[in-house]
Amino acid sequence: MAVAGGDGGGVTEAELLVLEYQQVKAEQQARIGFRDNLLYAMLASVAAAAVGAVQAGLPAALLLLPPVSLLLGWTYLVNDEKISAIGRYVRTVLAPRLAALAATREAVFGWESAHRADPRRSARKYLQLAVDLLAFCGSAAAALVVWWATGDGGPALLAVSAAESAALAVLAWQIVLYADL
Repeated sequence: MAVAGGDGGGVTEAELLVLEYQQVKAEQQARIGFRDNLLYAMLASVAAAAVGAVQAGLPAALLLLPPVSLLLGWTYLVNDEKISAIGRYVRTVLAPRLAALAATREAVFGWESAHRADPRRSARKYLQLAVDLLAFCGSAAAALVVWWATGDGGPALLAVSAAESAALAVLAWQIVLYADL
């Protein structure tokens, strides 16, 4: 099937599918870079909250870390899910359509499926889950525990810390849910 181009020439459906592949892979690559930088942002936030709490002598400053962790963790999770969705789309929609047009039984965009068959993939996915939980939930939970241990604050800050704790539990649950194990 050919689609008329602006110059009177045609663009084949296969060419359009390859162009779409290039576009979604470019989006995936951009999202990977952004997602990975969120881990560095989280590490910097942990360091800033810890240094601020110690230097200023304000343990309540640790209560700033959970909201930052929730924001960065949720953004990380959304981007990670979109990265996986792009791979799934390429494997289940684009590759089969292009293979059908090429009338081949050979895998199209084979890397999209081949890397998932690595026998060590499962171990890597569990380790990545542990890293994600530690980075986005564990560090903020540790900040809450340290703040609770100081006994500093009143009922309002205690209520804030309880709400932050509940929100972190929801984030942890979502991270586990979307882990693609």
